[in-house]
Amino acid sequence: MSSPLPDRGHERPYDPGLRNLTRITLRPIASPMPLGFYTVAIASTITACLQLGVFDPGDRRAVALTIVPAFVLQLLVSVFALGARDVVAATVMASFAGHWLANSLVLSAAPPGGPVVLGVLNLVFAVFAVLMVTVMGRRRAVWLVLVVATPWFAFSGAYGIVQAAWLGRVAGSIGLVLAVVAMYTAYALMLEELRGKEILPVGRHGQAHTAVEGDLADQLRDLERQAGVRRTL
Repeated sequence: MSSPLPDRGHERPYDPGLRNLTRITLRPIASPMPLGFYTVAIASTITACLQLGVFDPGDRRAVALTIVPAFVLQLLVSVFALGARDVVAATVMASFAGHWLANSLVLSAAPPGGPVVLGVLNLVFAVFAVLMVTVMGRRRAVWLVLVVATPWFAFSGAYGIVQAAWLGRVAGSIGLVLAVVAMYTAYALMLEELRGKEILPVGRHGQAHTAVEGDLADQLRDLERQAGVRRTL
């Protein structure tokens, strides 16, 4: 599908000849976000059950093998999110993919100092989640998932370093809450994709709301300044 650049009448007029020759080709793809959030829900449930003691410590390798697919799926989601020009979603999903891979490798190999290293990793991810929350504001479905994921990363990190049982129980409980929030978000976004409109609230505001409710001109506005169209990143 192709469309000419919209004429917004702004102060830097385009060369009329260039405007007539320029076309922006759009390649519609299905939203990968429901898959990403379903993956978060399933993997965090398995991890939370280990933290809560539902699984025995000897089951760590089985848990590691179970969450390996989460790495593959979320990496795939991040690739499609980049193709859909959503840098925030791509960054979040790729980072989650790396998190699942690191956890699965350490749980499977059980190297010396593994829990402490994972604890530090989770604390770093808590900082990362806070930064992502401040960047996006309350405009995206991923916002609430990250708000819940932040304390999960923080308590998981503290549990890995301190190894206090109560920290593991708190982290596991928050992990289950994260799974519920991610599952709801995935279901709401899938309904939105199928029906072409918002059915269940996902907290869209501003540009996120316009992206779903706006027309084609809204989608193309400022497109010439986005990565892949402008000359440099």
